[in-house]
Amino acid sequence: MQDLNHTQYFKVVQEPKPEVSEVLDKVYEALSEKGYNPVSQLVGYIMSGDPTYITSHMNARSLIMKVERDELLEEVLNYYISQKMNG
Repeated sequence: MQDLNHTQYFKVVQEPKPEVSEVLDKVYEALSEKGYNPVSQLVGYIMSGDPTYITSHMNARSLIMKVERDELLEEVLNYYISQKMNG
């Protein structure tokens, strides 16, 4: 029988948020392996928010939904700009 005089605690375990660059790398790889154009699919996802643009292969769809779309766009633009400035 339970002791009803004490409050039980439920501990929620939160996973650390993945690095955006790692997410993009893994999603790009999964899309390529399945024969999709990764750039077109990622643009479709970023513009619409529809996760069906991303394959579920290699858990890519679940992974990409762990980061915000604006974070994806920011990562891509930062990379592009840094390449232009250093190239």
